[in-house]
Amino acid sequence: MFRPFIIAVQFLTRLPTPRLNNISQQEIGHSLAWYPLVGLIIGGILVGALELLSNAPINLQAALILSLWVLITGALHLDGLADSADAWLGGHGDKDKTLAIMKDPTSGPAAVVILILILLIKYTAIEAIITHDDWLILLFAPMLARGMMLLLFQTTTYVRTGGLGEALAHHHSHLTGWMLIAALTIACIWILALQGIIILLSSCAIFLFIRHMMKKRVGGTTGDTAGALIEISEAVILLSIALSQ
Repeated sequence: MFRPFIIAVQFLTRLPTPRLNNISQQEIGHSLAWYPLVGLIIGGILVGALELLSNAPINLQAALILSLWVLITGALHLDGLADSADAWLGGHGDKDKTLAIMKDPTSGPAAVVILILILLIKYTAIEAIITHDDWLILLFAPMLARGMMLLLFQTTTYVRTGGLGEALAHHHSHLTGWMLIAALTIACIWILALQGIIILLSSCAIFLFIRHMMKKRVGGTTGDTAGALIEISEAVILLSIALSQ
């Protein structure tokens, strides 16, 4: 039962885990259900670090929390965002060209610009959140963003063959997925109240927009676009709370 959880931790973070052998496609698919919990663990680490940094200047706290956030995830989703940005700019509306550019490991100007912007937005939003002592948002943002990834695989065709993404798409439990999404929604509103409603509305809006772009350009999602969704969702969640304070 815990092997899929460990697989999820190994894929989404650089946290130490036991070594696993003979991982099956089914176990990879089942790991998708654990993504929100991994996000909660990431958020818990960020909140703990924030407590340790409580005596530091707020701008330094924000910079260190963001740096830790990137280090925990190994910049995995930032890489997906960068690849997606280059592909959308260089693909010129062509599906095959867009998918081909995503596989190119080099980063172009679009990737550099989008990474700078997303990190700048996250930094300033984290600074505002710390100023208003809204530490719960740091707990929820990584969890809900990975819940958005779960929702993406629940509702969107995976367009590449082979690899971990295909296993996630074809071997996860749709029933479990919908139950988890419902639980996340209820928890968000119950614990965060009005802030929870703001987060859910902003998250759903950006999800629908990005999903529409994916389907229009490539007919579905890929691992890179799923990673991009996580990064953008985290930024939107943080930004929506920072702007509502």
